[in-house]
Amino acid sequence: MNAINKILVPIDLSSTSDHALRFTFGLFTNDYRPEIVAIHSCNVADTTTIQEKLETKIAEIKADFPCAKNNSVSIKMSSDVLIDTILKEQKGQQVDLIIMGTKGCDPKDDSVFSYTSELVVEADCPVLVVPETGIEKGVRKIALVLGKEEIDDPSVLLTLLLLARHFKAKVYVLTIVRGNGTYGYSEVDEKNENTVSYYLENFYSRHVFRESNDIEQGIFDFVEENGIDMVTILPANHAKKLTPSEGRLTKLLTLHTQIPLLALD
Repeated sequence: MNAINKILVPIDLSSTSDHALRFTFGLFTNDYRPEIVAIHSCNVADTTTIQEKLETKIAEIKADFPCAKNNSVSIKMSSDVLIDTILKEQKGQQVDLIIMGTKGCDPKDDSVFSYTSELVVEADCPVLVVPETGIEKGVRKIALVLGKEEIDDPSVLLTLLLLARHFKAKVYVLTIVRGNGTYGYSEVDEKNENTVSYYLENFYSRHVFRESNDIEQGIFDFVEENGIDMVTILPANHAKKLTPSEGRLTKLLTLHTQIPLLALD
């Protein structure tokens, strides 16, 4: 993929989806104007009023972004469940990226999952989750979280490269090692290092190993201590070479993140 040409953004007239739209329009430049498809799910007979409200909301937000003013946004409405509507549109329209807002939840409560966290696990394309906090200062530092396994499909890193290039951001690779783990470069670490260096070009900064028995907390501690503006993960639930996971860590990170989170697939 040489460019992110089509972006799908679920909207519901809430402040949560407003943040997702603002982040999306913030990607526009004089030379880059992707196609935007707004998705809305509603179960009412007369959708005319809702359509008008959506159009008004989109126009209001777009007016704050000069590079996006002259670009139209297509609106797709459906009576199906939101996730089903998004996934159907994503597969049928060859969407390059989904940008979706999230309210998140209490980090101490891991029993409740949201539409957003479910979508990140189910989608077959990159999903960028935008929380209601943490998007004002821009993106200058990105943490790419890798485990001790070899990267399953290196081509997914191209989306991260495009975003790093857009923001002129540095990418730090983070590996969380449990207390009894082994630090340093294994053969797999070396392969991953070469892969990341190749795909991320000069935007790749360095590989950091951190010790923590709680992977999620270890990631967020690194984010806070190093002023990270975006976290990137490679969910293993759609792994082709490795054994797919159930996606629990992916869901938890999606729910609890206070900064944009990019899930590559």
